[in-house]
Amino acid sequence: MGCLWAIGSDRYYGTYSPTSLYNSTSNAGGGHTMSKSPENATFVTLARNSDLGELMNTIRSVEDRYNHRYHHDWVFLNDEPFTSNFMEVVSSLISGNVKFGLIPEEHWSYPEWINQTIAREAREEMEAQVIYGESESYRHMCRFESGFFFQHPIMQQYKYYWRIEPSIQLHCDIEYDVFRFMRETGKKYGFTITLREFEVTVASLWDVTKNFLSHNPDYVAEDNLVHFISDDAGHSYNLCHFWSNFEIADMDFWRDEPYQAYFDYLDHAGGFFYERWGDAPVHSLAVSLFMNASDIHLFDDIGYTHPPFTHCPSNPRERGLKCSCLPEQNFDWDPYSCMKVFYQQKGFQLPPEVA
Repeated sequence: MGCLWAIGSDRYYGTYSPTSLYNSTSNAGGGHTMSKSPENATFVTLARNSDLGELMNTIRSVEDRYNHRYHHDWVFLNDEPFTSNFMEVVSSLISGNVKFGLIPEEHWSYPEWINQTIAREAREEMEAQVIYGESESYRHMCRFESGFFFQHPIMQQYKYYWRIEPSIQLHCDIEYDVFRFMRETGKKYGFTITLREFEVTVASLWDVTKNFLSHNPDYVAEDNLVHFISDDAGHSYNLCHFWSNFEIADMDFWRDEPYQAYFDYLDHAGGFFYERWGDAPVHSLAVSLFMNASDIHLFDDIGYTHPPFTHCPSNPRERGLKCSCLPEQNFDWDPYSCMKVFYQQKGFQLPPEVA
């Protein structure tokens, strides 16, 4: 296994290329040729060195269920340097190229316009109200995932990404290249779970968004999905969002002018620090407003868990899916889920038990 390094004044990154796996051919993939997918795509994981234990099981799940067939690259990002042990262990488990990047300080720190005293007081007030309410690092993470991960020098070479977080599990064999599917169908954003946000964390997000839209009405797509995020034609936000710990998406959307202008507007409003705006509602509002509804895809056939919620396909055996989850574990029709809203707005037929 070889390691190539490039070192700069503010970042480093490395690449591991397990060539024996990268070029191998066998029947281990259920008859599929074990050659690397030609799609311009990568997994991306934001992780700390302390996440290694959880990541080992996650990587094994992704490789066993999917990536042993396609050998996609995998990018790991951290606001601190990865240890040699971390890089060696995860690289030994992954069948594609593995790359490690250090997040630039300006993408994981307070911008100059943020009053840090007010930000600290906001965290203290929210501590007892909501998960991560007091966390400073969580807010840096949400801001980074909202506006910067796709700008990292390593990520710049890719068009598509699949976000993977420590502790997730895949429950079904995925026997097609999801990135090829995205490209050939023209899809721009894919998800598995949708739910409602804690209102206290996004108290002003919709008002700020409406102010932005009043100055940029041309950014709104003609066939948008605004009724997924609002029950009253855009007057208020219903808190529905796509759970962004699972995203398969086209980064050109985040890099294009509408989203760049939107994120910059949100960033200067300060809600990432004065409240606790998450990347999930930020991404979801942008996707629902700036994409056509036809650009958004529910990966219903991918069984997925990010604790505490699971998406498990219904009728997996009848659909020829090889899954290890039980449909009764499915979060989709829980009252806290927004899947029913999504189905209704997309014109999908609801299952008989929830119709």
